[in-house]
Amino acid sequence: MLGLVVGVALLQQQARLLSWTSLLIVAGVSTCACMLSYRFSSSERLRLPARTSLAVVLGFVWASGFAQVYLSESLPVEWENKDIVLIGTVDSLPFRFEQGVRFNFAVEQVITDGMADHKDWPSKLTLSWYGSERGMDRSAGQNTGQSAAQSVGHGVDHNADSDGQDADSNAAGKAADIQPGERWQLRVRLKRPHGNANPYGFDYEAWLLEQRLRATGTVRPETQVVKNRRLDAFVWSVGNVIELWRARLRDRIHAALPDHPYAGVLVALVVGDQREIPQSDWTVFNRAGIGHLISISGLHITMVAGLFATLIYYLWRHSFFFSMATPLPLRLPAQKAAALAGAAMALLYVALAGFGVPAQRTMFMLIVVALAVWHGRISQFSSILCLALGSVVVLDPWAVLSPGFWLSFSAVAMIVFASDGYLHQKQAEQDTTALRKTLFETLPDVLRTAGLTQYAVTVGLVPLTMLLFGQISLISPLANAIAIPLVSFIVTPLALLGSVMPAPLSAWLLRLAHVFVDLLARLLTYLSAYPLAVWNAPLPSFWMFCLAMLGAVWLLAPRGWPMRWLGVLCCLPLFFQTPATPAEGELQVTALDIGQGMALLLETSQHRLLYDTGPTYSPESDSGSRVILPYLHARGINKLDGMMVSHNDSDHSGGALTILKQLPVDVVRSSLHLDSPIVQAASKHQRCEAGQQWDWDGVHFEILQPVSASYDSNKWKPNARSCVLRVSTARYSMLLPGDIEAIQEDELVNMIPQKLPADVLLAPHHGSGTSSTPAFLRAVHPALAVFQVGYLNRYHHPKTEVYARYADFGIKRLRSDESGAITLQFGASLTTSQFRQENARYWFDR
Repeated sequence: MLGLVVGVALLQQQARLLSWTSLLIVAGVSTCACMLSYRFSSSERLRLPARTSLAVVLGFVWASGFAQVYLSESLPVEWENKDIVLIGTVDSLPFRFEQGVRFNFAVEQVITDGMADHKDWPSKLTLSWYGSERGMDRSAGQNTGQSAAQSVGHGVDHNADSDGQDADSNAAGKAADIQPGERWQLRVRLKRPHGNANPYGFDYEAWLLEQRLRATGTVRPETQVVKNRRLDAFVWSVGNVIELWRARLRDRIHAALPDHPYAGVLVALVVGDQREIPQSDWTVFNRAGIGHLISISGLHITMVAGLFATLIYYLWRHSFFFSMATPLPLRLPAQKAAALAGAAMALLYVALAGFGVPAQRTMFMLIVVALAVWHGRISQFSSILCLALGSVVVLDPWAVLSPGFWLSFSAVAMIVFASDGYLHQKQAEQDTTALRKTLFETLPDVLRTAGLTQYAVTVGLVPLTMLLFGQISLISPLANAIAIPLVSFIVTPLALLGSVMPAPLSAWLLRLAHVFVDLLARLLTYLSAYPLAVWNAPLPSFWMFCLAMLGAVWLLAPRGWPMRWLGVLCCLPLFFQTPATPAEGELQVTALDIGQGMALLLETSQHRLLYDTGPTYSPESDSGSRVILPYLHARGINKLDGMMVSHNDSDHSGGALTILKQLPVDVVRSSLHLDSPIVQAASKHQRCEAGQQWDWDGVHFEILQPVSASYDSNKWKPNARSCVLRVSTARYSMLLPGDIEAIQEDELVNMIPQKLPADVLLAPHHGSGTSSTPAFLRAVHPALAVFQVGYLNRYHHPKTEVYARYADFGIKRLRSDESGAITLQFGASLTTSQFRQENARYWFDR
């Protein structure tokens, strides 16, 4: 099973897939080689590597086959951004947000002429139906699709993709009341899967492929000819029935808790839907290290399945009280009945959870245990864990890309390892002397087990947590000691009972559960407010991670293990590594892929400046929380020496407030009004004015625009006051002009032409038709231009004629929607790297 997982993980690192013929050849040759090793070897030491190697190959081939089948469905490029009429069913739990509703749509029929006979049409889409023109305009032009659900307990908030055009409202003026299982005829506009591609960022395209969502889009306004209409109230299928149950349970919670701040937490605990939990709450939960509890976790499934199995066991054994010809235990042993009931309840509960990785892991382990009881076989826990591990990757090969997959199985493995060592030690002590009692042995078994479990999880997951997130919660042991019993044994049972009981009692139980969640949240908010609540460090190298894992295992070994303090020494490098920085006099610029907007990180050897902060995606989501802060934390960057907000447009200033709330910034420079919330939130603010300049570590920074007199005039739009920054090293320079337009470009060309030449130019106004004039490009004369634009953005940036103009001047062009994050190194030479090219994966739509 471990070899199988390795093979699947290897496939997910490939830039291209092998053909079906190649896969069959590889599988056949590997099978023959394994059979030959068995035929001509009698040594188990030789057979074991052969079996493991075969498992690796089979895992690779199996995952390749899955990928081939899923990728066979695709939206033709020529049909992107065109209106198409479809008939299909709603096959997911709809997510309602301020602007509308989002749901998955299973396609049954394509009505539009020219597409009905397309054989590879996507069978499932993800659609957004916006309720107003304002709501659609706020989300149009964004293509992030980023999620906070990068691991268990990190929330789910998949933002809408752009429809590629100016949005307008539907005829009804609001989004329809979408319910699971309904059949609809919809007029939609689609695009191929595309997400932001950044180092250490969430891979939205891989997530879409895992869900078999092969296109994304929006519901378009209906016309006189084509109506968006419900055709059937419900289409029966097992999946639709499950999703309808989930929707009704969620509606009951909302009805009982209108306008309650933590109703989304109870929804997550009952049906596993985390999307209603605000990002601000996730920040608190993750800083406290209890994010894994805010959903249907393995502990909750085990508890519910165990309680149900115990109830069935009791009733089955006492069935002779009922007037029955043959008591039930004589027909089927009570142990088998209880095992079957527990496995069935686990399956039902996991279905309500949406089959998340932690839930799957627990379900498969419980099913394996049930099968062992049914057949009278005793299985080692390591075998059960490996069978669950293999089952998950066989059914979902992309699970290995989820941090939750590794955290979930590693946590159980560490608990088993630590508890096994403790049990062996305890047995040895009892055999040596039955009279000796230690203080720890006098504690109740429940507290002893809970303490051991928390210790094993805390210590064992430190290396993996640092590798995946670059941070660990220092208050996690205390927070979990309070939250685990409260959430698992009080809040979750109350929420489950409240969601199924009759109305008066239901509301009372749910309100009581909400009271406990509210008290817990207040405590966690207080604890997480401390600056040392979380330890941040750069993501470790692989050798450093392996050394730390060895140290964690050493620490969790039985008490008699020699030199356990070596385990602590092995872990220390994780905590005290420093972020990588350019050499003195050199500059590194990272143009992040944030959709339609600007955000660049400029780094010298000792200083860091963020130029613009990207767009706002929704009231609870922006590029600061989704892209910039995760990138900074993964790099181990805990403060900024400066932040420049070029102007007030939301695609440049959208993430500023989030960053200022969560990261110290020495000085903010901007052209914003002095009453702007960003200016008010800054600890120190300076207006951008031409002539301002400073030097950091041998790198020169100078502001070229706006002039101070422009602040006294009301005739200029925010674009005209964009902060124009020129950064230069001893050999190279870069010009960052924000969203200036032709008038401002002409002023620069006529007033300070000697300061304009630069090796790299950030395309003004994303390559709009009102900027990048020939005179300006001739004056700057760059060798390279960078375009920060969103995929199929509604502004059509960069304009075709402007983009071609750069080519006519012999300028090399890079654009974030094609390259992902772009990194520029200004050293002895000018080098560039493109994230999508250097980290290519077979699911990237290149």
